[in-house]
Amino acid sequence: MWRVTALSLFPEMFPGPLGESLAGKALKEGVWQLSAVDIRRFAADRHRTVDDAPFGGGAGMVMKPDVLSAAIEAVAVPGLPKLLLSPRGAPFTQARARQLAEGPGVVLVCGRFEGVDERVIEAHALEEVSVGDFVLSGGEVAAMAVMDCCVRLLPGVMGAAESASEESFEDGLLEYPHYTRPASWTGPDGIERRVPEVLLSGHHGKVAEWRMTRREEITRRRRPDLWARRRTATETEEK
Repeated sequence: MWRVTALSLFPEMFPGPLGESLAGKALKEGVWQLSAVDIRRFAADRHRTVDDAPFGGGAGMVMKPDVLSAAIEAVAVPGLPKLLLSPRGAPFTQARARQLAEGPGVVLVCGRFEGVDERVIEAHALEEVSVGDFVLSGGEVAAMAVMDCCVRLLPGVMGAAESASEESFEDGLLEYPHYTRPASWTGPDGIERRVPEVLLSGHHGKVAEWRMTRREEITRRRRPDLWARRRTATETEEK
């Protein structure tokens, strides 16, 4: 069973949307296990204080090292990755999600306020990850995104294994366009749009070729950073 522990000041936010659809079904069936732990439980004072003003001045508050460290120590398991959701972290990728999904689980630390005392990050060797170049109110929503990305990769969660292998980012390319019935459809703008003929041909080789071409076109146009990275990797392999 894949186990995830979320350390949060708002544990009631979990499982949230992960209690529904495929992730929720897998949770009920015991494919994975979620434990949401309240960081305030580890505060020593009667007010359950978890934050304090930053040394050096500045706006906002910082999560206290003694409280957060105690929470991490209480749930940490040797060898289990410990991730801190942070806007300054390295981008969370499909490849990292697959690595985590192939392991026993993960501990997710949800930051709040202006951030976490740096000494906790160092002492516990927390891996800082970001789900995008934007700032959220806390790490809970980001943690759910990480969980969802990993859970759907667990054996038996998705209906078809090949579905995951053809998705965006799996090989450095974005996904190809999808179409279904009816073959001809007129939208609210009054324009008739037909499914590309190659998809109706029944020729699997041509369909695969068309899909790859479209993946390359879309990636090159929408994500030039991914396209450049893929080109560099291809050139390196050719050498």
